[in-house]
Amino acid sequence: MTPPSTTLRKLCQVRDLMRDCLEEALTLDELSVEADLSAWHFLRAFRSAFGETPHDFLTRLRLERARELLTITSRPVTEICFDVGFSSLGSFSTLFRRQIGMSPAQFRRTVRTWITVPGRHPWAFVPYCFQWIWSPSTVSEK
Repeated sequence: MTPPSTTLRKLCQVRDLMRDCLEEALTLDELSVEADLSAWHFLRAFRSAFGETPHDFLTRLRLERARELLTITSRPVTEICFDVGFSSLGSFSTLFRRQIGMSPAQFRRTVRTWITVPGRHPWAFVPYCFQWIWSPSTVSEK
């Protein structure tokens, strides 16, 4: 039996591989071979280690990347959908709406009103710790 630390290291390596290959179609079998585990053991170990399935992890990363591309580029939604690894515009739009609460086009229109410097996220300028410390609700509590 493989020691837990070795399994965790392999799972972390597979997770990094998934981050690096977002645009590729990765299967559970391919990922489990990479981790030297059976497919079902890999699925259970990944969920136990990271709190989500490999599919959920990959989908979340793809949607985060899509949000970034929708924010900083003017490329068509269809191109962004395929660039981040989705094979269907319909499933991409459905997942995006379910996760974000609006369609990709609506998200782009909403975010564009916030941006003042091209190519930058509007929320990237203020560190979270400053926002938290100086927000009106925390200042009044002090």
